[in-house]
Amino acid sequence: MKERVIKAIHHAERDDIADLITFRTIPADPFLFLNHHGPQNYEEQNNGLPFGPHPHRGFETVTFILAGDIAHRDSAGHESVITEGGVQWMTAGRGLIHSEVSSERFKEEGGPLEILQLWVNLPARLKMTEPYYLGLQKKNIPVYERDSGKVKILLASGMWEDNFGPFPTLYPLTTMITTLSEDAAYSIVIPREDSIFFYVISGFVTVNGKTAGIRETLEFGEGEILDFESEKGARFLLCHARPIGEPVVSYGPFVMNTEEEINEAIRDYQSGKFN
Repeated sequence: MKERVIKAIHHAERDDIADLITFRTIPADPFLFLNHHGPQNYEEQNNGLPFGPHPHRGFETVTFILAGDIAHRDSAGHESVITEGGVQWMTAGRGLIHSEVSSERFKEEGGPLEILQLWVNLPARLKMTEPYYLGLQKKNIPVYERDSGKVKILLASGMWEDNFGPFPTLYPLTTMITTLSEDAAYSIVIPREDSIFFYVISGFVTVNGKTAGIRETLEFGEGEILDFESEKGARFLLCHARPIGEPVVSYGPFVMNTEEEINEAIRDYQSGKFN
């Protein structure tokens, strides 16, 4: 085995949504894009998150609440408020309408807010599956330690070493957030066939000899091993999965394989089939 080649380092682009600070980056198949909201502080009596009811079809969202909270409600009957340290997993599948807003308490009291939301594609055979949602609080998601506690890995889904994340996946997908304290170092082996999404949330981390900082995404080539270390501490999102290798046609909240399927999604939504 050899170290993964780092082909490039990309900076996230700022693309605010209303008063929500947002940075966006585009990873590689099967990962569609990542929105990094915040970090920012909301005053008392605020409007909270601006994501009122809207439709989705054909993909999944994985949402990490780093600070603040999210009140989720959807047309399939799922409802929850997930707070700091928790994770939400939603499979839009054949279609649903959902909202992602702040809790009444957060809107009244304010406070810090930071959220990562990753859109993950589904292969054609799974795009019309039944919608699914699971939200877990921090206490229900395992965190593993390495390097005498200097490395902490929150494993949301997939397999890492001999451990499995609590979120089931339709398509094999590993998602984790790793936190490094000062002078931390660790190595991980990822199948060479997998695409890797590596995004730095905070701090600076050196990966296979190259250093990346906050809101930077690493683009990888061939290899299996990732060696990472940090002198002053860092936090990053690391995901990997086999590429789907199918055409991607997107239109706003719909991600399908063809233009006709997009048109069908629009017709179905307009005719009330997502309710």
